[in-house]
Amino acid sequence: MDCAEDKGRPQGEVDLLEITRMLWVDRWFVVGVALLFACLGAAYAWLATPWYRAEVLLIPAESMTNQGLAAQLGQFGGLAGLAGINLGSSDKAEPLAILKSRDFAASFIEQRQLLTVLFANRWDAAAQKWRSRGDRVPDVRDAVHYFEKRVRRVSEDRKTGLVSLVIEWKDPEAAAEWANELASQINRQTRERALETASSNIAYLQSEMKATNVVSLQQAIGRLLESEMQQLMLARGNEEFAFRVIDRAMVPKRSFKPKRLVAIVGAPVVGVFLAIFILLVRESYRRKRG
Repeated sequence: MDCAEDKGRPQGEVDLLEITRMLWVDRWFVVGVALLFACLGAAYAWLATPWYRAEVLLIPAESMTNQGLAAQLGQFGGLAGLAGINLGSSDKAEPLAILKSRDFAASFIEQRQLLTVLFANRWDAAAQKWRSRGDRVPDVRDAVHYFEKRVRRVSEDRKTGLVSLVIEWKDPEAAAEWANELASQINRQTRERALETASSNIAYLQSEMKATNVVSLQQAIGRLLESEMQQLMLARGNEEFAFRVIDRAMVPKRSFKPKRLVAIVGAPVVGVFLAIFILLVRESYRRKRG
């Protein structure tokens, strides 16, 4: 009867009853693989370096000057364009792009001297030199790449306009400190840039006003000069120039990885499926040869 059933079934096919019998016969193999994976999962869960996540919640700062600028100076926009003067914009694209940029990350890494921190596993603190790994020595380019891929994340909610700046690192205090410092630095950098631009524009407009005797042109330049003075005053008096901090980063209490419960519970399950797969492959191979 068994022979007739084997002849009627395609070669190499294993039915459910045979699978059950096979698993029962090789049950200790399945248990052994599951236990091995359970041990590996537990070892990973407790020995893997924990990573922590700190988040700063930002919202683009609205410029009082920029809000009314279009209505006030629309008729003089052409003059400003010809003079090469940027009247400003409430668009948040520029500060957001700076926050995500490699140059901004490189500046932060260099200021904080984070190269040896990011690559601590390759830095010999006692000897104050890099551990030999061929001729390859990490530089700021490697640090920026690592920082972008593993440490810093910037995301924007287009509905609310909120910007999330996330730092993920092995030290919870450092993660919170870096996140808050990056938020401060983006405001400081854009504020300094606005001050420099406004000061340059004011100097140019003042020289042009002195050089002309045309009343209408003097009035137009005066309006432009007034707007630049407002921009200058706004930048000087507002530390949160690009982004307002809605929620500062706090030192996280719990790591977000490794996920210990998932590793402990999931590893033996993976082990069971792997053991069953090995047994099925072995049985299918045995039947094909038979």
